[in-house]
Amino acid sequence: MADASDPAADQNPKNAGAHMPDPWAGSNGETAEEEYEYEEVDEDELDGPAAAAVEREKVQSVFRRLSSNPVEIRVHDVIIRGNAKTKEQLIEAEAADILRAATTVQDLLQAATVASARLRELDVFDAVNITLDAGPPELPGTTNVVIEVVEATSAITGNAGVFTKPEAKSWSLEGALKLKNLAGYADIWDASVGYGWDQTSEVGVGVSVPRFKSIPTPLMTRASLMSQDWLKFSSYKERLLGLSLGLLSTRNHNLSYNLTWRTLTDPSQLASKSIRRQLGHNLLSAMKYTYKIDQRDSRLRPTRGYAFQSASQIGGLWDSKGLKFFRQEFDVRAAVPFGFYNAALNVGLGAGVILPLGRGFMDSSTPVTDRFNLGGHSSPVCSLGGISSLLGFRTRGVGPTEARRVVPGESDTVPGRDYLGGDLAVSAFADLSFDLPLKAFKDAGIHGHAFLTAGNVAKLSEGQYKNFSLDEFRRSFRSTAGVGIILPTKLFRVEVNYCYILKQAQHDSGKTGIQFSFSSPQ
Repeated sequence: MADASDPAADQNPKNAGAHMPDPWAGSNGETAEEEYEYEEVDEDELDGPAAAAVEREKVQSVFRRLSSNPVEIRVHDVIIRGNAKTKEQLIEAEAADILRAATTVQDLLQAATVASARLRELDVFDAVNITLDAGPPELPGTTNVVIEVVEATSAITGNAGVFTKPEAKSWSLEGALKLKNLAGYADIWDASVGYGWDQTSEVGVGVSVPRFKSIPTPLMTRASLMSQDWLKFSSYKERLLGLSLGLLSTRNHNLSYNLTWRTLTDPSQLASKSIRRQLGHNLLSAMKYTYKIDQRDSRLRPTRGYAFQSASQIGGLWDSKGLKFFRQEFDVRAAVPFGFYNAALNVGLGAGVILPLGRGFMDSSTPVTDRFNLGGHSSPVCSLGGISSLLGFRTRGVGPTEARRVVPGESDTVPGRDYLGGDLAVSAFADLSFDLPLKAFKDAGIHGHAFLTAGNVAKLSEGQYKNFSLDEFRRSFRSTAGVGIILPTKLFRVEVNYCYILKQAQHDSGKTGIQFSFSSPQ
């Protein structure tokens, strides 16, 4: 029996298992002539080492032939074992079809590798093993494929932790619980909760099914209740009660429908006029399509490859005043290795625009919660999906602002400004990462980087497009340069950066100095 779940099996005879299906015959049923001859030896007369040497020579001769010419073969049967709870039709749909489509041994080994990866990605098996066995003696040139799975010993998994948010100067407590394969369709039921002191809280429940009966695309639905506190930045609190339905999900494409009941409040009673106009309740009905390609070798520290993502969203599918808009984002990345000290240059460019829809749309307002904001401390290298962060600036600390309300009789001083976000945003970055000379740092993955980030945001709605100038938009780009040390972990990377503000506008919230960031790959 030959193990086909390891992609290296067709290169290293030691990984091939006990024996290959014999005989390897052509489609006409005749046994293929062996190109390599060796002396006939009675293996019963040989001792252990000698018999093992003869067996290795036989296996090596088979693999020499596999590496020289295609060997035709036909899959006679696919046998599934070990699935006490998982539906056999799920494993058939995920793996058996591509195995049966193989017409040569080489294609079959590749198909077995792909099938094994698909089954592992379901996240309900502790182990997956695919082996090839000889077919029935009366059907030469055939093989039986055996798929053996080991289902997860525990259907319940969970995690919890306390995370810091340097940009908000707060901490959050987060936890998640997952129930796997309850219905036997590799379904995953999850519940999550997050609480941030004076910042944000979220409770969500959801279920995802990778493949249900004859439906070829994964099914996903999720309900959530979220509360976000933006009083420090934009004088409002946001509460979202939402339902999300995944309509299409493949490796490159994702289509979802979202229905959200949104409430904006201003407990401080100090919000600017632009914010006060959008306070209250509204219902957002939106369709979102995402196309994504990510060919980078890593998401935490890319050293080669490229990535691209485009996200299109149409809001206000139902007639909801103030929430009819079109939002488009692009993000492109590339990583180039230099060949010394594991150095690599990562560059990225992101752009986004949001436009109101309806009669006289350019004089209408866009939802403040859906506009683009620049700033923050997260790494631009890790994030993929749109406008990257602008290191050195506070969260939402760049772009159009408006003075907050002055309470008569209490103070004649304007109590700060609200950051409103923008309808057009562009961001770019260049990041050079490199190993540090100390061996202890290199072994731990700790490395350094030098970076340059830039970006700008502008308002186009409410008639502001009339005042927009491309030359002025280019000249008013904010930018930051800096160096730092990166401490990677399995889940996220920690950065200690020194940021130097190269350019900022009058009301921007940026500061030269040391900054800390915790970034997770997206």
